[in-house]
Amino acid sequence: MQKFQDLKNLISSLEGDAEKFYTKANSAAGTRLRKGMQELKNLAQVIRAEVQELKNKE
Repeated sequence: MQKFQDLKNLISSLEGDAEKFYTKANSAAGTRLRKGMQELKNLAQVIRAEVQELKNKE
C-alpha cells in the first residue's frame, strides 16, 4: 500500500509543474513534468507487477 501512496504523492508533486507548463508555457516545467511522468510510469509498473503477484498467490 505504501507504493500506492507514493504514486499519489508523486502526482500531487507534479501538479504545480503541469500548471506552469500548460498555462504559462514554461518549458523548464515541461521538462520536470516529463521526468515526473516517467517516474510515474515506472512506479505504476512496479505496483502492477506487485498486484499481479499477490493475485496469483490466491
